[in-house]
This record gives sequence, C-alpha cells and structure tokens, in this order.
Amino acid sequence: MKQVTELMANINQDVLTERIKQNEKWGVQRHDMGKWLAILAEEFGEAAQAMQGPLGLTSMKETDADDLYEELIQVAAVASAIAEQVKESKVNL
Repeated sequence: MKQVTELMANINQDVLTERIKQNEKWGVQRHDMGKWLAILAEEFGEAAQAMQGPLGLTSMKETDADDLYEELIQVAAVASAIAEQVKESKVNL
C-alpha cells in the first residue's frame, strides 16, 4: 500500500489553498486549451526564473518570481484548474 506522507499532504493542501485563492480572484475559469497553455507557460516561466537565483544566474527581465516554492505551487494550481476542466468536460459528454 502506498503511503501519503505528511509532506505530500502539506504540499497538496498548499495547492488547494492556491486554487481557492485563484477562484476568489478570477472566479471559476474555463478557457480553450490555447489560453490555458499561455497561462501555464507564464506560471512555468516565473518558476524557471525563480530557479535561476540559486544557480547564480540572472534574469533578462525583472520579475516578482523570487519564491520558488510559491511559484511551483502556482504552476501546480493552474495545472489542477486545467485538469478540473478536462475532467468536467469528460463527465458532461
């Protein structure tokens, strides 16, 4: 039997908390996959920029992506929102 660790549970709770924040800020979002890809790419780009700091690399542009953990949680939350829409559309077919 696979175990859910406390760390796994905590991280997934942070993703869920971020999903709630997103819904409060933007409402429930439903987009075409092209729009979702743009949103996810933007979040992934911020995570990539945040990863550069510990590597001693500097970004070509200024960014607020200075907290790698938070940026990764946002990537996961956007991916979760996309998955929700995919699952919802499959249920409704």
